[in-house]
Amino acid sequence: MTAAPLLAPLFVETRKLNRSLAALLAVAAPSLIAIFTFFNMLRVDDPQAWDQWIMTGSAIWAFFMLPMSVTALTALVAHMEHGPKSWDHLRALPLPRWRLYAAKAICVLAVVALMSAAVLALTWGAVMLASAIKPQLEPTGAFELARYATVMGKMYLAALLMIAIQLWIALRFASFVPALAVGIGGTFFSVVATSAKQGVFFPWQMPVNMLAGEAWRVQTALGLGLGLGAVALVAALVHLSRREVL
Repeated sequence: MTAAPLLAPLFVETRKLNRSLAALLAVAAPSLIAIFTFFNMLRVDDPQAWDQWIMTGSAIWAFFMLPMSVTALTALVAHMEHGPKSWDHLRALPLPRWRLYAAKAICVLAVVALMSAAVLALTWGAVMLASAIKPQLEPTGAFELARYATVMGKMYLAALLMIAIQLWIALRFASFVPALAVGIGGTFFSVVATSAKQGVFFPWQMPVNMLAGEAWRVQTALGLGLGLGAVALVAALVHLSRREVL
């Protein structure tokens, strides 16, 4: 089997994303965090450590912007087929159905990964810009890129279960209401119950647990998010390939 039949659905999905609002979403969400960091930094009078600014931006991403971005992105990706009612055409093509859904999943995962990297890059840029305007606020300590990137990478991996759930629901139902309801509800309970010990088992709280001080919370959330996320993603591909869209 050549690679062309396997990659063709992915190329198609990539071109669809280029013509959608996905690019705007991928830029807007990280930019909002950078803007917040920029103006928040200008408000203070004393210099803060790099950790203060980078970890605050990462916490906002994991706590709120990541879940809401995943909700919006998965709904957008699914609506590209639900809106024009093109699933019947796609599912009639002479190729395994799972490849259609796998291509969408890969695109969603790729966009979320790019957004995660953008959060780190734009937050750094916001801090540097604020420091240029007010030199006395230049951050103290070292900018530990490797450590910050590792934390962001763990957040991404821990979010896999949440991404799989959101994508599964968004692709399963033609209406965008179920996916939005689950995403908003998950984010709401994550916010109001952020200090709950049980949050380590809640998919929407798993990314923010990468900032926890207890090692067991980090390891548990990462293991469950990545492991169960991979299982859920495979289950979603199998389930969606065998059912019709409602």
